[in-house]
Amino acid sequence: MSDLPASIHVNEEGPREGFQFEKGLIPTARKIGLIDVLSQTGLDHIQIVSFVNPNLVPGMADADEVVDGIAPRPGIEYTALWLNEKGFERALKHDNRLALTGTIQLCTSEKFLKRNQNRTLEQQLAGQHAIVELYKAHGVPVERGSVMAAFGCNFEGDIPIARVVSLVSQILDVAAAHGVTLRYVTLADTMAWATPLSIKRVVGSLRERWPDLDIALHLHDTRGMAIANAYAGLEMGVTRFDSSVAGLGGCPFAGHSGAAGNVCTEDLVFLCHEMGIETGIDLDALIECARLAEDVVGHPLPGSVMKGGTLQKYRV
Repeated sequence: MSDLPASIHVNEEGPREGFQFEKGLIPTARKIGLIDVLSQTGLDHIQIVSFVNPNLVPGMADADEVVDGIAPRPGIEYTALWLNEKGFERALKHDNRLALTGTIQLCTSEKFLKRNQNRTLEQQLAGQHAIVELYKAHGVPVERGSVMAAFGCNFEGDIPIARVVSLVSQILDVAAAHGVTLRYVTLADTMAWATPLSIKRVVGSLRERWPDLDIALHLHDTRGMAIANAYAGLEMGVTRFDSSVAGLGGCPFAGHSGAAGNVCTEDLVFLCHEMGIETGIDLDALIECARLAEDVVGHPLPGSVMKGGTLQKYRV
């Protein structure tokens, strides 16, 4: 077994990932309430909204009100997602409350990209050059690369590892062309095709090419593989994970009604703590947040540890 990391960094995306996917109307105040209690768990990075077309993603119609309504706590980065220049311009209006950072983002699947952003692969690549210059013009650091559908696609099937390697190379080339040094690259299992074996194969191939590349994982749980995939990532030395409290969310453009959110935050934290991996997160407080999230959306959520609890009370 590979050496496991001593600690990991958790990027909580439940408020954005979940509330963009829920079909019913969720009051703005309840969204804000969940974000504020998540802010008391030890998380230091919470993605709270998407600045996207409300006609396509009605759950984000109140994104501006959510950002303005939270009670920011020192030491926490509150972030937002946007997919184009218009979304970025909306985010800029909140630069006193949001931690704005730029991402160079490519996708392995043209069919998915057309559904998600109405762009071809060529248009997406060209657009990254333009948006990096836009970030630089506004003093926004460009810190991350991202590959969507890195492990497979519901519209194009299996994705060759060589294609992922090629896209990461393109991302690094875009960064270099604009004098940018990325902190890490996220591999997104957007449509939940990953298995522990494919996690190891893709991460391993990238490490062979770029031994010092810092890799993050964004793991959807539609097929129940997210926590197993996270463990495979830990075995490969991955120390950055996106996650979603209680398993909130899903991708509205993934092409199946059962799309699930990212790996459940409290389940991931429980796994890490049981293996002696530090997260900096209060698991008991996080479990209470998960239960609150379930109450907010008004239906059961897939998280396991919020139902089964931790093992501490059984230990003597």
